[in-house]
Formats: sequence, C-alpha cells, structure tokens
Amino acid sequence: MLAISKPEVGEYAPYTIDYINLVPDDNNVLEHLETNVTIISDQVRTLPTDKLMTPHADGEWTVQDILVHVIDCERIFSYRALRIARGDTTDLPGYEQNPYAVAANANQRTLNDILTEYTAVRQASLSLFRSFDTSVMTNLAVASGNPTSVRALIYQVAGHELHHLNSIKENYG
Repeated sequence: MLAISKPEVGEYAPYTIDYINLVPDDNNVLEHLETNVTIISDQVRTLPTDKLMTPHADGEWTVQDILVHVIDCERIFSYRALRIARGDTTDLPGYEQNPYAVAANANQRTLNDILTEYTAVRQASLSLFRSFDTSVMTNLAVASGNPTSVRALIYQVAGHELHHLNSIKENYG
C-alpha cells in the first residue's frame, strides 16, 4: 500500500491540525481510510433509529446528519486533492457546512442508503488517492485561504472522520 507521511507545518490550515493529529503516525493513512468506513458503519448500526435521527443536544446534528456531513466533506477534500495533484494552483473556495447539512435532508433517508453512499464515496476516494504518484503528495495550492497539500487533504479526510466517530461514541455510546 502507498505510504503517505503526515503533512508538515505550512501544508495545511492551522485549524486542521486537530484532525491530522487524530490519524496514527504510521504512514498508513489509506489503510485507516479503508478500515474506518467499516468501523463507522458497525458503530452506527448498533444505534436505535430514534438515536440516529435525534440530536444529542439542542442545536446539534443527528448521527445521520453527521454521516452525510462526513460524506460531503470527503467529496470536497478529495476534489481539492485531485485539482492540486493535477497541478491546478487556482485558489479553491471554502464552503459553509451548516447550509450543506440542512440541504442534505439526511433524516429523510434510511441509514442503509447513507451507508451505501458512504462506502461508494470512500471507494472512489481510495481509488483516487492510490492513483496519485508520490511526487504529487506535497503539491501545494490555496484552499479556504490556506496553503494545502495533497497529503494534508488525505489526512484531513481520515482525521475529520475520526473526529466525528469520536463524537458519535461520546454522545451516543
């Protein structure tokens, strides 16, 4: 499997370090992405339907909202990684996550439907990331106003997912 080392300072937005630090420092980020989708799926399948569609606190997202949010972010981060890997240095805009979550209507969907999409997006991301030559991993462009490398985005996908897995475990058991 392709070994990808963690990004260095200057390759990611400062606020993303919390996500990057959640990923083990073993250069196996792609393996973690491969296994984490199963871990997430197994974790949420143990929850009763009412917990999936009820926020743990007022103003918070439901588990299904969180899952679709993770999917949306993975698509955005992967798209950014593709552009940067291909040498595109066009500044990439940010996005507001809350309107995305509202528009996604996650609680109108079944958990199986969401997990099918989750798995499909993950397989697409892994195929994309595995297609990258190691020489492009440190390619830089600006995303959301911050320098960002291809490998930083890959670690952000993994770390962002772990962040939300931890919050699901903490808030829903």
